[in-house]
Parts: sequence; C-alpha cells; structure tokens
Amino acid sequence: MSIFDKHRDSLEVHETMMGPARGRLAVALDLMTDSLALVGQHGVYCRSERFPGKPKMDIALVLEQLDDAKQLVQSAMEEMKKVGSVKAEG
Repeated sequence: MSIFDKHRDSLEVHETMMGPARGRLAVALDLMTDSLALVGQHGVYCRSERFPGKPKMDIALVLEQLDDAKQLVQSAMEEMKKVGSVKAEG
C-alpha cells in the first residue's frame, strides 16, 4: 500500500486547504509528531542505566532526529506561505 493510499483522507483534507505541496508537508508533520509521541512513550520504559531519568541513548537520538526533521518541515511550510502571500500581493 502506498503512502498516498494509506493517508488518503488526511492528504485530501490538507491538500484542499493548503495546496498539494504544503498539504503533504502538513501530513508529514503530523506523522512526525505522532512518531515523536510514540518514541517518547517508549523512552519512559527504556531508561538509561548510566543517566537515571533519561531515555537510552538510541531513543534520545531518534527523538532528536525526529524533532530536527519536524523543525525543518515547519520552516519549509512557513517559507512556502511567505512566498505564496508575496505572489498573491503582486
């Protein structure tokens, strides 16, 4: 099953509201947010023995990478919004 089939409903809603590119980025952002939550929950149970109160290093790295990717997608969406508003004014 392709990503477009799997997330058809979300893609349809977001692409209608924001256009194809921004809509797909919005769905990707939602997927990353859900992944961050799932990995974060897993981190509650997989604690580091070396650093009490912290998740294991691999989980911490996955959380960091997902958060970085999420910030990049957010910044791309903001940039696309700026470009779109400038074109609408011109």
